[in-house]
Amino acid sequence: MSVVLESQSLPLHVDADGVIRVAHTRVTLETVIAAFAKGATAEQIAQDYPVVPLADIYAVITFYLRQSEAVDAYLAEQRRTGQHLRRQMEARFDPHGIRDRLLARHPSKGQPDAPASGG
Repeated sequence: MSVVLESQSLPLHVDADGVIRVAHTRVTLETVIAAFAKGATAEQIAQDYPVVPLADIYAVITFYLRQSEAVDAYLAEQRRTGQHLRRQMEARFDPHGIRDRLLARHPSKGQPDAPASGG
């Protein structure tokens, strides 16, 4: 029996927003790498994200270990972009007191139900 060695394609794709996702899922490269960096095994990540095949998680981790500088630079840029967008949204829509403002629109929401009258 002979083993055929062939190159496997990397299970990553860039979506329309420039975010790198794993396989054909919504799970991001950042999500897998963050879990791995916190000490999760590939098997634990697969349990947390069952839409991603275990082999793809191993491939993503291998890619990260071989290209860690480039991936770390990409992740840092993603964080900067996220922080920038958050500041823009907070400047445009003040997040302070949002719960109270939403509850004020619907006074019956968030209030405990009145006890039932015993007839």
